[in-house]
Amino acid sequence: MRTIGWIGTGIMGCAMAGHILKAGYPLFVFNRTKNKAQPLLDRGAVWCQSPREVAENAGVVFHIVGYPADVREVILGQNGTLNGMQPDSERKGIIVDMTTSSPELAVEIEAECRKRDVVSLDAPVTGGDVGAKNAALSIMLGGDKAAADELMPVWNVLGKTVVYHGPAGSGQHAKMVNQTLLAGNMLGLCEALVYAHGAGLDLEKVLQSISTGAAGSWALSNMAPRILRGDYAPGFIIEHFVKDLRIVLAEAKRMNLQLRAAELAEQLYAAAEAQGYAKSGSQALYKVLER
Repeated sequence: MRTIGWIGTGIMGCAMAGHILKAGYPLFVFNRTKNKAQPLLDRGAVWCQSPREVAENAGVVFHIVGYPADVREVILGQNGTLNGMQPDSERKGIIVDMTTSSPELAVEIEAECRKRDVVSLDAPVTGGDVGAKNAALSIMLGGDKAAADELMPVWNVLGKTVVYHGPAGSGQHAKMVNQTLLAGNMLGLCEALVYAHGAGLDLEKVLQSISTGAAGSWALSNMAPRILRGDYAPGFIIEHFVKDLRIVLAEAKRMNLQLRAAELAEQLYAAAEAQGYAKSGSQALYKVLER
């Protein structure tokens, strides 16, 4: 059983790291705001002063932070995990980025890790706060295949679906597919509810009618009830969704693709961000369309 390091204890990271602790792994943690890691410290995790210090104590370090710039800083920065990785003649250190980030950055991290005899994985997840709390995430892997296989016991602690997609950046590309599909689903969901409201229908009865038919989806089952309750608390915040959609569009441009639904979703979610919903859940798009 390898010692685990964990960087990032936000909405999803804290729940995920909690499953690692519950499974019995020794855990070293860092977060920019220490009090967000307190639930883990209360359960026996060890606090570190920097990502570098985490890596000095752990053979495998997981990261789930906000933006690609944050990923670059906590992994490749002066006090980042790569500089803290200790040589081991038996097993190489493993750096795992579970942030939804840029495929291009994942390739860069892999190249830098190789120079230090460290291996890396990009391992973004989908399933939101509910999936994180219930250890039911879908995990998309790219990078070193042997490391991905070695960490299978950990993946099984965190999620229900684990798929290896290929070399560095492949996990992030798979997540961009997910975000493209989710953006279309959320836009369709919110527009449908606006239509139902405009038609004077009982929204609860509408959901009862459509949720088990061809229009059924994860978004419909999980997000529509929140909208009906006026619950816009984040499981996945809008400003992060805007970040993801901009990565999607940048990668699409590089591949000479035009994704019109993703373009529209980015515009509408950017409007939601501008209207004060940046920290709200992705379901708050309904408020923009309603207005």
